[in-house]
Amino acid sequence: MPKISDIEETPNPNAVKFILREAVSNGTAHSYGSAELGEGDPLAKSLFDVGHVVSVFYMDRMITVEKDDEGDWDDLLPTLAVPIRAAEAVNSPVAAVAAAVGGAIATVTSDDPRLLKINDILDEKVRPALMGDGGYLEVLGLKDHTLSIRYQGACGSCPSSLTGTLMAIEGMLKQEIDPELEVVAV
Repeated sequence: MPKISDIEETPNPNAVKFILREAVSNGTAHSYGSAELGEGDPLAKSLFDVGHVVSVFYMDRMITVEKDDEGDWDDLLPTLAVPIRAAEAVNSPVAAVAAAVGGAIATVTSDDPRLLKINDILDEKVRPALMGDGGYLEVLGLKDHTLSIRYQGACGSCPSSLTGTLMAIEGMLKQEIDPELEVVAV
């Protein structure tokens, strides 16, 4: 049963980030953009069941919840805390190994050496900043000179991630990997 250490605002006014004292996943990102998609995940389902929740993202000791425009944080935060505190903490070494293997699937299934370098750069320079804002970035694939990514958590619907952040990522990768690279958020 994870305890909530802190609740932080994110650059997305409709999303908050819960910082936990215990992990609810071991390195695996769980992202659900609707109640239907989160139906099979007990934690996500319990958060969507609160109402006014439009997306749930969690990884390690962080849970980001995005609300609709009608939801009020003063009413939602205490209600969201209940299922978060009731969630199962994970500390299994087996789960950690499975998470590490699962997180590398896009890299392993590609024979393009650029993809490994791209993920290294994202891990070092981009993902920590996004996680600090309650989000994450998943690489979906690299085809020719087009890198497909998906923003998760608070970044999924944040206007700055779809414009400024995307351009900054593309500029960095063009400079360090391939000047013809185009980055597309899907």
